[in-house]
Amino acid sequence: MIDFSKLRTDGKIRSDPTEVVSQEVRASSRALGTGGGKPLLMIIDVQKACDDARYGRRNNPEAEQRIAGLLVFWRAHDLPVLHVKHMSVEPDSPYRPGQPGNDFKPEVLPFEDEDILEKDTNSAFIRTGLEERLRMRGITDIVITGVATNNSVEATVRMSGNLGFRTVVVSDAVFAFEKRDYHGTCRTADEVHAMSLANMQGEYASVMTAAEVMEAAGRGLVGDGE
Repeated sequence: MIDFSKLRTDGKIRSDPTEVVSQEVRASSRALGTGGGKPLLMIIDVQKACDDARYGRRNNPEAEQRIAGLLVFWRAHDLPVLHVKHMSVEPDSPYRPGQPGNDFKPEVLPFEDEDILEKDTNSAFIRTGLEERLRMRGITDIVITGVATNNSVEATVRMSGNLGFRTVVVSDAVFAFEKRDYHGTCRTADEVHAMSLANMQGEYASVMTAAEVMEAAGRGLVGDGE
């Protein structure tokens, strides 16, 4: 039998289940699904369009593998997974339906019984009926991964937190791209990513690593944004 408290993001077993969990995470964590429902793993916009050169340099090159590891964990626990697929209405977008960029990346291909939610804006909550679907299923905890940290991820996280869902952003299972700031200074993907995480932390969500999420989930706990 697998000891999920020792499962790493690559699906292998750690010798020391405490090696990746900070004391802060332990102190602030709370029971998984304390609202009565199972925690949902949400994967946002991880499609082949992510690799389009027009977006520039990215960070967290192992993010897809981190998400894949979380998928292994969630599926083994029989926990709900939601694959969010961006269906761009922009004519020149690589995310536009009918072209290869719209397809899911192979690392995160949905199983036949897993839900897919299509969206055409940044937030997964806009014009999708997502909130109602989550309420009907009794889901109160959402663990969010995907791309881009400062775009669809942050837009979804802000709404999730404001709607009262206990939300976790997985810092090494989301990624961003380099971007010029308002004054024209080019900011690296790491800088864009870090500022976005800072925006979300505490006010809208808890920020944890994939290893911390699985460690906490394996102990029956998940971070709380309060």
